[in-house]
Amino acid sequence: MKRLLPAILLLGTAGQAAAPPFDTPAPVAYMKDLSSGAVLYAKDADRRMPPASMAKMMTVYVAFDLIKKGDLKLDRMVTVRPETWRRWHGPEAGSTMFLSPGEQVSVENLLNGIVTLSGNDACVVLAEAISGTEPAFVALMNRRAAELGMRNSQFGTSNGWPDAGRTYVTAKDLGTLAEATISNHPDLYKKFYSRTSFTWGKTMGGGEAITQQNRDPLLGRVDGADGLKTGHTEEAGYGFTGSAKQGPRRLVMVIAGLTSAGQRQEQSVSFMNWGFGAWTSKPVVRKGAHVQDAEVQGGDARSVALVAPTDLAVTVPAGLGSDLRTRVVYQGPVAAPIAAGQHIADLVISGPDLAPQRLPLVAGAAVEEAGFFGRIAAGFRWLFGIA
Repeated sequence: MKRLLPAILLLGTAGQAAAPPFDTPAPVAYMKDLSSGAVLYAKDADRRMPPASMAKMMTVYVAFDLIKKGDLKLDRMVTVRPETWRRWHGPEAGSTMFLSPGEQVSVENLLNGIVTLSGNDACVVLAEAISGTEPAFVALMNRRAAELGMRNSQFGTSNGWPDAGRTYVTAKDLGTLAEATISNHPDLYKKFYSRTSFTWGKTMGGGEAITQQNRDPLLGRVDGADGLKTGHTEEAGYGFTGSAKQGPRRLVMVIAGLTSAGQRQEQSVSFMNWGFGAWTSKPVVRKGAHVQDAEVQGGDARSVALVAPTDLAVTVPAGLGSDLRTRVVYQGPVAAPIAAGQHIADLVISGPDLAPQRLPLVAGAAVEEAGFFGRIAAGFRWLFGIA
């Protein structure tokens, strides 16, 4: 049974809190504030679309997972297969890291080649090194996507190369992938995604080192920008999944279907600046604060304190009052045993013209299962309606 309880929290002054207006020529756009979980903007965010090179974020995520588990080492050396080089060499192969046949390259450098240079060749070389073949690696990509809850996405290649519609994503799913990358692999994200350029390969004839710039349109243009990935094909248009952190707030944005690299840059900067400028973070509950109690079933205690696991904040329009309402929601009574710190409830905050924002609440203490006589006593209390 779902319990809805009013929470006694003073959140602000009365007044309408209409969502700040924003318009973009992009047919698809999405923005989420990770500090509160609030979706600030969504325009056709569940439309299935080709990701182009934004699919490489999933290739990188799979590699990050394996590195974190110790199953893949950054210093592992990989040999570029001649067959792979031939497939991804030349003007018809799209973006390239400029690998050479038979070359030995580390996993770390392949990741730089994927993230910074958007190398189609680097993706396939890494995929073959991890899973033996690219199709086997793609199966791993799809398993990870399902685990992350990317329900409207499917991958057919490791690099997002057009494949007759077998590869598709949604803006919302790309936002989920970006959030998981940042949250689950913060050190690797910081190491790879904010590099402004990378040097690999040599020019034909002169043998000069080839340095390529990161195409991220936010780097150097928006404070706190530190990732993630652009994409472009004729079918997909110009797209970008990006993130920036300013103070306690981190935003993730997706924009897709634009007509040029210049328009992508202009719209990405404008969108991210709107997210930080038109919205603000409002503290709600400090870490460890007791918000309410939840009923417990079959435990050695009849209730458990609900506390904030971190400092909780809500995202509201900047410069406006906030007529916000709060309620605690949980599926209860909560069955014992309950671990201290277990997520068992949500603080839901809503207001005029604002989508509800759900903030997690956790158990403030452990509750063990009741013993034999405790269960009998609980049964009598339930039977006779005794509180």
